[in-house]
Amino acid sequence: MDQSYGDFRARREATVWQRLNRILRVLLVLAIWLVIVSLFVPPYKKLMQSRAEIDNSQVQVNEQQSLLAHQTREVNLLKTDATYLETIARDRLDLMKEGETVFRLEPARAAKPNAIKSARR
Repeated sequence: MDQSYGDFRARREATVWQRLNRILRVLLVLAIWLVIVSLFVPPYKKLMQSRAEIDNSQVQVNEQQSLLAHQTREVNLLKTDATYLETIARDRLDLMKEGETVFRLEPARAAKPNAIKSARR
């Protein structure tokens, strides 16, 4: 009987050690995975930040190209179209031809916040 108890105790200790070994392996794999992730997360964040900067820069480039096209067209018209040049010059100098009536439309002024609230009531 002593022998069977010894075998049982040896098997029980072996299963405890096997469980501890499994837990240790899982923890080791988890630690290695965390190290790998921690090595790749900062460069990934930097990559995403760089992509956002590139997108912002591309938007600015597009805006500048649009502005350049508009100004190039205006310069071309000023150089080649006498009627356009006359119209722009008279507009900027506030001049008009004899018998001409000029109507100026001013943009709507922003209403005060209080006036908007009272209009809604």
